Amino acid sequence: MRYLFLAIVLIPAIEIAILLLVGQTIGVPLTFLIIIATGILGAYLAKQQGLAAIRNVQDRLQRGSMPGDALLDGICILIGGTLLLTPGFVTDLVGFLLLAPPTRNYFKAWLVRIFRNRIDRGTITIIR
Repeated sequence: MRYLFLAIVLIPAIEIAILLLVGQTIGVPLTFLIIIATGILGAYLAKQQGLAAIRNVQDRLQRGSMPGDALLDGICILIGGTLLLTPGFVTDLVGFLLLAPPTRNYFKAWLVRIFRNRIDRGTITIIR
């Protein structure tokens, strides 16, 4: 919980500082245009990849296999799309990394490690 609080405080402060710096360097209109463009591009990419992830989950379920990897893709796409809709350059960078399949694999491996650690510690219970 403390990491979440820290992220909620630090990330906007960093974003504001970078936005001010970029605005002073290239100008406010161009900075604003970049923010709007990344939001539109992010929404488009998240929609495309999100629909593909949903189809992948449905296909795996119909074949009777567990859609674990496809669900992790969906989680990464959802978070990446949300970050791209959030104004700022740091969140845009992380959002694009989550939407790009090669870099998304690193985030998925990280999520698997987190889930496994929480299951091993008993903070997540699995009902069968």
